[in-house]
Parts: sequence; structure tokens; C-alpha cells
Amino acid sequence: MPKLSAISRLLSGLKREHHDYKPSLHIFPELNSDKLASDLQLEMEATQRGKRNEPPADSTAMDDFELRIVDRIESEKNTAHNTFSEEVRVYAERLAALEFEERFSAIRHAAPAAVSEFKVEVGQGRDELFNLRRNIIDVEKERDKFRKKHGIERLSRHASGGTLTLKFGILVLLTLIEIVMNGYFLSKGSEGGMFGGINEAVSFAILNVVVSFLVAAVGVRWINHRNFFAKLIGLLSLAFYLCFAIGLNLSLAHFREISGALNEDASREVITRMLENPLGLTDLKSWIFFAIGLTFSAIAFGDAFLIYDPYPGFGSLYQRVEKEHETYRATKDALIKELKAIRDEAIETMEEAGRDLSKRRGAYDSFMQGRERLNQLFIGYQDHLDRTVNTLLAMYREANSKARTDGKVPERFRKRYDMKRLPIPKEQGLAMARDDLRRSIVEAQELLNMQVAAIHTEFSDAVSSYDKIDDIVSYPENDHGTPQLKVA
Repeated sequence: MPKLSAISRLLSGLKREHHDYKPSLHIFPELNSDKLASDLQLEMEATQRGKRNEPPADSTAMDDFELRIVDRIESEKNTAHNTFSEEVRVYAERLAALEFEERFSAIRHAAPAAVSEFKVEVGQGRDELFNLRRNIIDVEKERDKFRKKHGIERLSRHASGGTLTLKFGILVLLTLIEIVMNGYFLSKGSEGGMFGGINEAVSFAILNVVVSFLVAAVGVRWINHRNFFAKLIGLLSLAFYLCFAIGLNLSLAHFREISGALNEDASREVITRMLENPLGLTDLKSWIFFAIGLTFSAIAFGDAFLIYDPYPGFGSLYQRVEKEHETYRATKDALIKELKAIRDEAIETMEEAGRDLSKRRGAYDSFMQGRERLNQLFIGYQDHLDRTVNTLLAMYREANSKARTDGKVPERFRKRYDMKRLPIPKEQGLAMARDDLRRSIVEAQELLNMQVAAIHTEFSDAVSSYDKIDDIVSYPENDHGTPQLKVA
């Protein structure tokens, strides 16, 4: 089973209800003396017994009917006591369901643990940023060495973002225009008709635009290199490009010129003209066709110098530096965002735990007040039963006395019956326990407030420590020294 985090342990207690009881609406029933007298046929019994002069005038103990009255009231008292005992048990369960000790224990352990877990997250993020910062420093050193070695004192001029998309879009547009222009003319002299002309148009367009771009990007840029042999490669690439671009577009112009007159062997005638008289174009439109094709080739050629840095190797190295910086910034932002989410969740949970304790304390006070009211109700109900039993006895004795023929009544008729009260269980140390509970709640809430403040402090320190990593400009070679920071 996976181990719960500190925040999860705090939340688990908050999601449970404080109790699972339903408030009891039971009230000790009031007894109606007249109704009881009627049920017992009190007046009839008293009159009949009085006519027989019962009980004797010298009797000292209650007769059987008086005992019936007392037993009836005692039965009501015992029933009420059972109800009282059950209510006391329910209140005890309600108080136990508040689980104060469990909540105190969870807060004492989980709240500080949440701060510790937050520190661990901060440390892991700091280690990750240290490694990324080291990568930046290493690639920046490589870039600086490259610039120093090759005498470069400028930024890279490579295209990126929307500019890069625009540059490649120009290449695609040039290729499409070439295909459309060439397709019409080449289809007339192609042995495959329209389909063959389109295939040849695509081939020539790719050769004219794409090859011109690749020759500039891969070969001609080396003309800017400091190394003599690299420059030589660039010069040879430039010479190749000029011969290739002029030769290809002259061939296309010758093909256009003869395609209208010859339906067969047009390709062979183009080769013959290129060998014997390459500049022998007789139609002005052919020269225009040649100029347009050469222009498209030149644009593709120049586009390579706008997409890639003119100095070979510098642009790609510069892009590595930018990529490492972007990775570092994105990681730092993500780490701070994650820490903020953890902080907010921890603070919200701790504040909710504090509010939960206040609710439980309110429920505790309410239960204790209800418990005290229950005691008073039971005491009052026993007083009511005492009055009821004496009222019934008085009614019986009065009716009995009036019906007697000897004029004598027992002396005990003048004495009041003293019903024995059932005691209320004493709860030792209840006031002290209530004070201790309130003190424990205050201490737990103060602990939560301290941990909330600690989380805020740790978050601020974490962001500050992450920012300090930005100032590291070098690491010791043996990884045991102190990183060098920027000088303010």
C-alpha cells in the first residue's frame, strides 16, 4: 500500500463527518394525575375500602392499593432512568466521534512533515536546475571558444520562429511557380505528353531551386571560413553553382525555343545546341525564360544565407545555446509553478484543519450543553414523579377518609411519601478536561499557523535560491569547489 503524503493524512481526517448520529427528539413524558387516577379506578377503590374502614386506623404500612400507585410511579421512574442512561451513552459516543486526539496527533505529525516534504521538492528542483545551468555554461564556453578561434564578434544571424517559416515558404513558392511555368512549355516537347511534361517540370524545378539552395547551404558558405582549404571548398562550390545554374536554365530556354517546332528528339537537339552554341537563343521570350529561371535560382541561393548563419558551424552552436537557455527557463517556470501549487494545497489544507478544529470545539460545547440539559431534565422529571405519586396518594386518602364510617383515619395519611431519587452520575474532572481540550485546540491551531508561515517562507527562499542559480557563470573543474557567481 503506498504511503500517504503529509497533506493526504491531514485531508483524510477532514473528509470524515464528526459524527454519524441523528439528534434525539425524545422528551420525558409528563404524567396526567387525573388520567392515572381514572386508569387505576382510584376513587372507587378508595370509597369501597373506606366504607369497610380499610386500611385500619392503626396501620403503619401502605395498603396494597397505595403500593400499586407507588409501583406505577416507580415503574415510570425506572423507564425514565433507562432513557436517561441511553441518552448519556449516545452523548458519550458523540464526544468520542469528534476524535480530538486523532486530529491532534495528525496535526502534530503531518503539518511539520508537509513542510519537510516541501523542502525535499525544493531540493530536487534545485538539483535539476543546477544540472541545466551547468549545461548552459558548458555550451556557452564552447560557443565563446568557437568565436575566439574564428574571430567572430557578432551574434548569429540564423533564422528562427516565424522568420524561418517565411524563408522556407519562399523556397516552396519558388518551386511551385517553377513547376507551373515549366510544365506548360515542357509538355509540348515531351514524349509522354502532358503527364511526361509535368514530371520533367517537377524535376527541373527541384534541380533549379532545391539544388541551388543546398549548394549554397552546404558548400558555398565555407568561403567565409578562416581555413584556406575550407575557403577553397567554398570557391569550388560557388563555381559549380554558377555553371550549374546558367547551364540548367540555358537548357530550359533552348528546350522552350525548339519545343514548338519539334515533337520528337527535342532533348537531343537541346544537347547539340548547348555543345555548339549555348548562347544562340533567337527568341526574346527564351531569354526572358532564362532570366526568370536564373533569378529563381539566385533567390534560392541567397535564401540559404538568410536561413543559416554565413559562417559554417556558428549558427548551429548558437542554436544549442538558445535551446539550453529555453530549456532552463521552461524548467524553472514549471518548477516554480509546481511549488506554488504544492504550497497553495498545503496552506489550504492546514487552514481547513484549523477551521475543522473550531467546528469540532463548537460541536463539543454543544454536546456538553445538551448533556447538562439532559441532567436537569431528568432531575426535574423525578420531581414531577414525586409530585404525581403524592397527588395520587392524597386523592386516594381523601376519598377513603370521606367514606369511612368510624371517623378514624390512619395517622400515616397525614405524612407525605418521600420518593427515592436515582442519582445523576458524577463526571469527575469534566471542567478540567474541557479547559485542557480548549488549550490543546489553541496549541494545534498555533502549530498550523506556524507551519503555514513556514511554507510561505520556504517558497520565498526556494524562488530566491532558483534565481541565484541564474547568476552562476562557472563551476569548479573538480565539482568540489564553490560555483563562481556574477559580479554585481
